[in-house]
Amino acid sequence: STMFLVGLSGGIASGKSTVVAVLRELGCAVIDADVIAREVVQPHLKAYRQIVRYFGTEILLENGEINREALGNIIFSCPEKRQLLNSITHPEIQKEMLKQILKYFVLGYRYVILDIPLLFETNRLTKFMKYTVLVYCDPPTQLSRLMKRNGLSQAEAEARMASQLPLDEKRKLASH
Repeated sequence: STMFLVGLSGGIASGKSTVVAVLRELGCAVIDADVIAREVVQPHLKAYRQIVRYFGTEILLENGEINREALGNIIFSCPEKRQLLNSITHPEIQKEMLKQILKYFVLGYRYVILDIPLLFETNRLTKFMKYTVLVYCDPPTQLSRLMKRNGLSQAEAEARMASQLPLDEKRKLASH
C-alpha cells in the first residue's frame, strides 16, 4: 500500500493547530517538527552541545536546558546567528522526522502529515511530499492573533512575522 507524505505549513498564528487536530481525528499520523525541534536540543545531545559551544552558557537555564526565549531573542535580531542555529538543528530534526516517517510506514499509515512551520523556508523535504498544504489567514488577523496569544506588542508581533516568509509568498509555493 502507498503512503502519502503531506507537508503542512502556515505562518505563526495562522490556524494550523486547528487543522492538525482535525487531521488527527481523521486518523492521519502527524509528525510535529516543533516538538522534534525541542527534543533534539535536550541536554547532552549533539545539537545541544553545538549550540552551547557557539552561543555560550548564558543561553542556559539553571537546570541546564536551553533558554528558548534567550536564544530566540538572539536569532530574531541576527540573521547570521539564525542561519547558524538552523545549520545545527535542521539536520538533526530531519533525521528524526525520517525515523518517524519510517515508523508510520511500517505501521501501515496511508497519510503522514509533516507539520512543519518553516516548510517552504527549509525546503529540503518538499520533494518527497505528495502535497504541500498551506493554512492561510490574512496578515491583519494573523497579527492580532499573535499579539493576543503571545502577549506581544504590535512591533514585536510584526518582527516575528517578518522573520518568516509572508503567507502570500508561501501561498504561491504550496500545492493546496
